Amino acid sequence: MNYQFLKNIIDAEVHRFRTISEEEWNYKATPEKWSKKEIIGHLCDSAFTNIRRFVVTQYKENENIIYDQNIWVKAQNYQNIPVAEVINLWKVLNYQIVHIVENIPDEAMQRTCDTTKTEFQKRFTLEFIIKDYVDHLQHHLEAI
Repeated sequence: MNYQFLKNIIDAEVHRFRTISEEEWNYKATPEKWSKKEIIGHLCDSAFTNIRRFVVTQYKENENIIYDQNIWVKAQNYQNIPVAEVINLWKVLNYQIVHIVENIPDEAMQRTCDTTKTEFQKRFTLEFIIKDYVDHLQHHLEAI
């Protein structure tokens, strides 16, 4: 499949990110809410997790691959990393995702992965997980 549209989104967003001030990246409405920088950090964490899903599901069905987004953002302390580094990490991870998904064999797209934390063995196809990843990415980019 061709996921060049995702690379175009990444490039356009990196360009747009340059127009956002450091103050805007760091602003937190409340201590519990994520800043724009932490949202990008969350998208990095999502990319880390989904890279694993996209690779592992090709050879091992129904693996339970999850993460706790709030713990990951806190543990990685994105708020105290220079925004340029977080953006660069996000860009590189998503370029890698494009590379991975473009190389998944068609016959692997119907293999399944368990992505649930609380429900026992709720499985999704690799095809669905990839589409869901792009939808999730776009949802958060609209919030920035």
